[in-house]
Order: sequence, then structure tokens, then C-alpha cells
Amino acid sequence: MTNDFTNGMQDLLSPLMQRGADFLGCRYPIICGAMTWVSDPALVSKVCNNGCFGCIAGGNAPAGNLLREINTTRILTNNNFGVNLITIAPSYKEHLAMLKDLKVPYIIFAGSFPKEKEVQEAKSTGAKVMCFASTISIADRMIKFGADAIILEGSEAGGHIGHVSTTVLIQQLLFKYGETLPIFVAGGVATGRMMAHLLLMGAAGVQMGTRFVMTKECSVHPKFKEVFLHANSRDAIATPQYDSQLPVVAVRALKNKGMQSFGALQLKLLRELEAGTIHRQEAQEEVEKFWMGALRRAAVDGDVEYGSLMAGQSVGLMDNIIGMEELIKQLLCDANNELLSVKKRLA
Repeated sequence: MTNDFTNGMQDLLSPLMQRGADFLGCRYPIICGAMTWVSDPALVSKVCNNGCFGCIAGGNAPAGNLLREINTTRILTNNNFGVNLITIAPSYKEHLAMLKDLKVPYIIFAGSFPKEKEVQEAKSTGAKVMCFASTISIADRMIKFGADAIILEGSEAGGHIGHVSTTVLIQQLLFKYGETLPIFVAGGVATGRMMAHLLLMGAAGVQMGTRFVMTKECSVHPKFKEVFLHANSRDAIATPQYDSQLPVVAVRALKNKGMQSFGALQLKLLRELEAGTIHRQEAQEEVEKFWMGALRRAAVDGDVEYGSLMAGQSVGLMDNIIGMEELIKQLLCDANNELLSVKKRLA
């Protein structure tokens, strides 16, 4: 691993990044999280070509669309990337079956947690399997099922989230498993300084989503980025679950009329469940369809009033839109400078 980001300074960062970089097969263990309608081949390949690790978002795309995205990404980069599958999406099983013949190097399960046979099915393709964990019990289960790495995701993250904060999960999960398998930390991470401290605590690397939206290479609608620029951290709120009859995975997004529409949808589906005119699985699929469509309205069409503005609480740290190369250099330089500062304080 080269240290061209240190500008002649002592390089303290590279040794801390080595483990995660080796696992991901890239230069820097910085993952650009998979974001439906955002993580297209252009963005993923730019991330990978700048030394980091990008992820194609399976979302609820038809299997043929996901296949084209994977093949296009392979044309645009020779570097490793992951394919993210949403376990609660209606197309999930079709996506997983399709990957048997594609030989992608990394499969990432997200949204909820996969069954053991699904983890083993993914591993049988030769792929390394990464699973999200928003609680220690989920992490225990995913490791038991055979996950090769865990993405610890705190509730500060955007999109589908759990309910435990990153700082608590670090103590529960990272400190327990950090020495035995790679743990990547997500949720509220947006700066090189934070990355440095997470690496010091034993993380193999970090995942960011909101930060990568705010790059020039990200093709989301300009209005989407403009809203991010002016948002505060408290504007990124999590959706509530109204009734246990309709279990829904919480989603964090910026509050707007689209978030209000989701509340109305939940109440409508609960009435239909009570009347027996819809089954629970169908209701949950309706929820996922809502989010996929609402996110497209915002990210692609620019409807920032009624579309879904999925964002983590780190959106409050977003004050500029910069190029991918500049972002990566900034993250690495700030991380190394922070380590130098820590060393000075310890001395």
C-alpha cells in the first residue's frame, strides 16, 4: 500500500488500513455503501478506480437490470466491488439465484438478515460474504451462519436502519469481534478524523453513504444534493412502526411530505390487514415498493418534496460538493493527521 497521501509526513495510517484493504482487495478500506437509484455503475466504478470499495445496489430492480449493472461496472473498473442484496425486497431470491453464475467477488446482505442457507448459497459461489448487523444478537447470528465480515451499522445511518447507536455497537460488537474477523463501521461516519479513531479501536475499515452522495461524480438530481447541503443532522429522522402487525424496518430520511405519505401508507395497510384483505408479506412488499419508488422520485426525478431523501445524520456535516479524487485524498490526509496528533498527545 502506497502512502502518497502523506506528503512526506510520517505514515501512521497505512498499517491500520492494511487488514481491511487486504480483505476487500483494494487500496483503502473505505466502502461506499450501496444506495438504490444512487449507486450506479458510474459511481461505483469511480469509487473503485480511486482505490476504495464500491457496491452495486440490488434494491428491487428486475434481475435483468441488476445483471446489466454488474456487467457495466465490470467494463468500467478492473477492481473489486460488491453486490448488495436487500433481503426484504420482493426480487431478493431472484437476485441471489442469479449470482450463482456471475462469480462476483463480494456479496453483501442488507435490509434485514439472511437465512443460514442463503449465506452458504452465496459462499458456495466463491464470493466473500458481508452481513450488516444493527444489534449484537444479529452479529452473533450472522457470524454463526458463516459471514466473512460484518458491517456494524448504527442508527445514525441513512436508509434501512436498526435502533442502536454506533457508539454502543462499537462497544458491544467491535470490541468483541474486532480481532477475530473484519468489522467495518457505518452510521454517522463522514470524516477522516473519525475514520482514524475507528481504525485505532480495531475497525477494519469504514462505510459511508451520505458523504459519497455529495461528490461531483454522483449522478443524483442536483436538487437532491442541494437539500443535503442545507440540511441539519436533526432533519434526518427515522420512520416509526405503528403496529407490530406490520413489522417494518425503520428508514432514516430527511423529513418532508414524502415521510408523511409513508405514515398514511402504514395506516392504510394496517386497516387492510385487520380486514383480512391483504397478507402481511404482501403488506411488507408494499412498504418496500413505496420506498423504492419514493427514492427514485427524489434521486432521479428531483421531487424533493414528495420523494424519499434517504440520508444519515452525517448530512449535517455536508457543506460542499467535491470531486471523488479530492474526497478520498481529504479523508486519508485528515485521518493520518489525526493519528499524528494522537501520537503527539500520547507522548
